Amino acid sequence: MKLLDLTIPLGIATPPWPTYEPLQIKYFKRLAPNGANGQVVTHSNHLGTHLDGEIHFHTPGKDIASLDMDFLVHDAAVVDLSDVCGDYDVYTSKMVEERVQVKDGDILIIHTGYHHFGWDQPGADEIRYMVKHPGPDREFADWAKAKKLRWIGVDCGSADHPMNTIIRDWMPRQARQADKVFQKKFGQPLADYFDDSKYQLMHLEMFPYGIIHAECIGGDIDLLVNRRVTIGFFPWRFVDGESSIGRCVALLEDDDYAGLMKKKAALPKTKFGDGYDPSHVERLNKLTVANLA
Repeated sequence: MKLLDLTIPLGIATPPWPTYEPLQIKYFKRLAPNGANGQVVTHSNHLGTHLDGEIHFHTPGKDIASLDMDFLVHDAAVVDLSDVCGDYDVYTSKMVEERVQVKDGDILIIHTGYHHFGWDQPGADEIRYMVKHPGPDREFADWAKAKKLRWIGVDCGSADHPMNTIIRDWMPRQARQADKVFQKKFGQPLADYFDDSKYQLMHLEMFPYGIIHAECIGGDIDLLVNRRVTIGFFPWRFVDGESSIGRCVALLEDDDYAGLMKKKAALPKTKFGDGYDPSHVERLNKLTVANLA
């Protein structure tokens, strides 16, 4: 058994979700004169690859420590939507099921391709990563509940569409741009499409059903698109934790892993050594140009 890391690198340059506390590190002791290096770390829970827990939005929900290992590690479907969703687009359950088999009780990992704009990537673009990525409507949330999905992972800043969050108020220039896309594609103003009844539905409407999500998935995710695999997320055993930074990995048989390493060898690498597929970015840019035309 081999492990493939789907976690983004974590450092002081890693952006938290907008307005949340970033990672801050200082040394409180050093080898000279203390004989050991020691650090103090301060941060919010919504930084880097992290798992949103139920009590992040649902008061009587479970804390992170209450999540069982057989919930966190299970069969998963990994779907690539970079060929169908560009900036501000809305993805659907149909798009998912056209590309990968999703079984009842699965973990679902959504590769939007927007991890290519994360801070660790050569094409880093924090605004695009946090503010312009695609997201779902209530149709998708209802499908996820009907499928009894364990949890959902996304390779971007949020499992919600960014324009269905408070980001819409914080980033008015991008909201105006998104509004034009929504009027063109859906025949509705953004504020009507994502009205108050849908606000942050992937959090508010899903967590009471125990369907939580991991955000900012990345690492070598480009190697796993449109297939089934075993996925594990390992947060802290965090009593009273509303969310937690953690490690997300795919668990692979040795021969499968060897094949993926051959594929990775042919790909360009980030400065941290993760393989990435430039064709995903090309597709996203093409779709986005059409959206904004």
